[in-house]
Amino acid sequence: MNKIEKIVYDLALPVVADAGLELWDVEYVTEAGQRYLRVFLDGPDGVDLDDCERVSRALDPILDEADPVPDSYIFEVGSAGCERQLKRPSDFERFIGSAVEVSLYSAADGAKRWIGTLISYDDGGVTIDAGERRTFTKQQIAGVRLHAEF
Repeated sequence: MNKIEKIVYDLALPVVADAGLELWDVEYVTEAGQRYLRVFLDGPDGVDLDDCERVSRALDPILDEADPVPDSYIFEVGSAGCERQLKRPSDFERFIGSAVEVSLYSAADGAKRWIGTLISYDDGGVTIDAGERRTFTKQQIAGVRLHAEF
């Protein structure tokens, strides 16, 4: 998490908690020349549009006052989603036994994408059952997200 994301996370945490929701992540990125500040939510019964609007309206004036982002940006509040990215150790612990997709920087045995059941997480390394047990190191992993089959 970069400095801006950390500041926004700390500002958003009490607002999201007051809404009865969980702050899943904060993302500050540049896409196609535009800067985006995104706040991702989760909740015991999921997140709907009203939840996102309520948090957005409560958080917007706090961000305006604190002014943690030096440039103009597009502010979005949304659900973490069913294929959310796992980043923190607590994310991995929470989803042990769930289907995940592991993306690699370089192919391992001919594939850069592996789908399987999350077995364990250890200091950035991930072990999945993809028909056979596979362990990937922190250095190999570009990202891990939940995998939903439709």
